[in-house]
Amino acid sequence: MKKRFLSASLAVILTTSAVIPVSMQEVRASNETSSQVEVREERLSAKEFLDLTVTALTFQHGSETMRQEIIDTWVKGAELKDLSGNIKRDEVARILVRALNKEEKEATLAEYQEKANKLGLFNGLSNSETITKQDAVKILNNAKNVKNAVSNKGVKEISVEDFMKNPGSVGYQLSPDGNYITYNSAWKNRSNVYVKKMNDDSEPVRVSSSKDRDIAGSFWKDNNLLYLKDKGGDENFHIYSTKFNGNKEKDLTPYPNVTVRFLSGLQGVKDEILITMNKEDAKVFDVYKLNVKTGKTTQVAKNPGNISSWLADHDGKVRMAVTSDGVEGTILYRDSEKDEFKPFIEMKAGDEVMPLAFSKDNKHIIATSNKGRDKVEVVKYDLKGNEEVIMSNSEVDVIGVLYSPEKDKLVYGGYITDKIHYQFFDKDFEKLFRKIQNKLGVHESELRINDYNKEMTKFIVSVSSDTVYGKYYYYDSKTDKMTEMATLSPWLKQEELAEMHPISYKSRDGLTINGYLTLPKNKEAKNLPLIVNPHGGPWGRDTWGFNPEVQLLANRGYAVLQMNFRSSAGYGKKFLEAGNKQWGLKIQDDITDGVQWAIDQGIADPKRIGIYGASFGGYATLAGIAFTPDLYAAAVDYVGVSNIFSLLNTIPPYWETMREMLYERVGHPEKDKELLTAVSPVFHVDKIKTPLFVAQGANDPRVNKAESDQIVEALRARGVNVEYMVKDNEGHGFQNEENKIEFYNAMLKFLDNHLKK
Repeated sequence: MKKRFLSASLAVILTTSAVIPVSMQEVRASNETSSQVEVREERLSAKEFLDLTVTALTFQHGSETMRQEIIDTWVKGAELKDLSGNIKRDEVARILVRALNKEEKEATLAEYQEKANKLGLFNGLSNSETITKQDAVKILNNAKNVKNAVSNKGVKEISVEDFMKNPGSVGYQLSPDGNYITYNSAWKNRSNVYVKKMNDDSEPVRVSSSKDRDIAGSFWKDNNLLYLKDKGGDENFHIYSTKFNGNKEKDLTPYPNVTVRFLSGLQGVKDEILITMNKEDAKVFDVYKLNVKTGKTTQVAKNPGNISSWLADHDGKVRMAVTSDGVEGTILYRDSEKDEFKPFIEMKAGDEVMPLAFSKDNKHIIATSNKGRDKVEVVKYDLKGNEEVIMSNSEVDVIGVLYSPEKDKLVYGGYITDKIHYQFFDKDFEKLFRKIQNKLGVHESELRINDYNKEMTKFIVSVSSDTVYGKYYYYDSKTDKMTEMATLSPWLKQEELAEMHPISYKSRDGLTINGYLTLPKNKEAKNLPLIVNPHGGPWGRDTWGFNPEVQLLANRGYAVLQMNFRSSAGYGKKFLEAGNKQWGLKIQDDITDGVQWAIDQGIADPKRIGIYGASFGGYATLAGIAFTPDLYAAAVDYVGVSNIFSLLNTIPPYWETMREMLYERVGHPEKDKELLTAVSPVFHVDKIKTPLFVAQGANDPRVNKAESDQIVEALRARGVNVEYMVKDNEGHGFQNEENKIEFYNAMLKFLDNHLKK
């Protein structure tokens, strides 16, 4: 736990130049499979052609920033200096060869035109040097035929078990001295912790013996190895010692109905770490020292009732805390543990300031903040609260940073537009990162630095993408040796998996909605059955990368649409707050608008649209079939909310400090009674006619089982047949392998019955 990509995103509860807009006629024309659209015989400028091409050959239809980023990959350096001038045939050829990923060793415009002619991009056109809008429609239709050339046979069916069973060894970490490596792997059908000595031929040793529940994670304290686990999905995580280095495997925090959080590894302090527990008051977390050998706990900071998080300095002294009533808050600071906390930074409604780490000399604090700005940025404060901005992005929030206490500096930070991208602050580390990247031959968005030793000479890195579940490597920078350690789900072949395409579209009131579209492999993207998959939170977001359930659906011939509707995290304060008290209203409109976008593109068959979501996504599923009952032909609600009143009445006790935030963003059960009644699906079951499948964990602490019981009982009372799956040993989403396999098999059968007939 000594080094992590520090993140300060909102807790998940459940650009350069502008482009010229084109008319809807031109958009439709560029997306037609034929060219029978009448347009005026006028010459196209380079900018107009580029805009039409982005619309025709990509799914970026709403974000000017993303459209420009794409154009920048097609037009390089000093090419096309005058975008307002008429575009020439050979310039069109160069753009399209790059857009279609057909570029090889072409160096001159003549060579690009020769390649374009071979691809048939100018079939049916005259030999005019410049092109008209009518020419552009024909050219882009030819380009789409090249881009979408598939046999339309799909790929072989891969079993649910292959997607959902334990993928193999995960979570690789180095011990602090770099002499051992740990990871999680299956034993007795559950994920357990293993240890392997470095530079040794001995077999790995299993050091945990969990049979009832997967190990949630493990971490080192010096040469002691610890792990986290809950019971049956109740999210009351305890810290356990492992059978390693003479330790006994035991629960170090054996307190019922208590959840434990790691705070600090206390460098230089033998056998002790800092943790927080809600042991004395279920609503709040106090700070304790925990002896990892004996399990002895000693309270070192008492929560007065409004502290949501704590921060220790580099000496392990708790010197900073964050108070909040859920809406407004204060960052508190003290010079020493003997002093009283005093206000350091005030936070108004919408402000998000999160202290991440003290500098090595304990005189500065690294934090993320959107105070006084729309986007979350990385900042540095001195002890008087003076702020220096270190990292920012004009389009999205910074999602995390890597601070090195040894180097006493920020190494790099990350942000997500279409994919994750990095900004580096240490030239030596950036050089090392690029060296690793080049060795593995991957894009930076596919590479992660998972762990490293104190000297930053030994690294655990991983590679993952939309079609690669994950690969782990060990890299020694001194010897420049890269060793592959594990491949996740090696039985899944990359060439048989579906690509995830970043998309954007405009909502009905003009917001840019970003998201992802996964299309079935080797199938024409036309009139496909579509599964809309809204994410949870709603203050989370979908990201580009490997998603087993999305790949499963795509493998069975479904297109999958995921959108980051308003209230999604990562797009700034205004975008998040645009979703306040908009459950079932504008948030749902964003989802509906995404469905209509997919239909308008000709991708989705309007008669075969399904919706499936978990947590808030489950709520959006129920809202979708209650408020737009003619849109969906099948729906799957997974641990979703049906009644906002009962949701607010059954939140876990340790969410009490966020209650006012929930009232602000979702609605107040008394002040907003009419609103919450109007948007709670359970009160609108008379409108629901879409076939529904509901799945629920009996121990869910976030979305109580009563949420699913209510909607099922109400529909069955009307004579509507609802499929209902409940698992007694699960919580907020199924984790046990056998339960996941059973659920996804049942879900596929249900969807196929209603969307493939």
